[in-house]
Amino acid sequence: MPHLLFRGVAAEQLRTVTKQFVEELAVICECGTDNFTMACLHTTNVLDSTADEPAYALVEAGWFDRGPQVRTRFAQAVTRHLMLLGIHEVEIVFHAYREDSYYINGEPVEVTRK
Repeated sequence: MPHLLFRGVAAEQLRTVTKQFVEELAVICECGTDNFTMACLHTTNVLDSTADEPAYALVEAGWFDRGPQVRTRFAQAVTRHLMLLGIHEVEIVFHAYREDSYYINGEPVEVTRK
């Protein structure tokens, strides 16, 4: 169920690597490929200049924490796939969900998963 939110990455770019990308992440997370969601946000960085600044790649990953080793492997895989697209700087931030605060169809996930 990792949810990935991409800023500074065009959906058209991401689509070219999505299949292999998700397959690798599923192996790292030990879950099915159908557990992932990916969304690209159009963003415009606004700074002191009059021209819009290009956005660098920022990926927010929301998931149930799997520990530092899995987190590092996950971050390295995300970075590698985005760099294959010609993106030269990738930042990733993880948001850990708590099972007692995550609901599916109105039911806590800890009950749903049993």
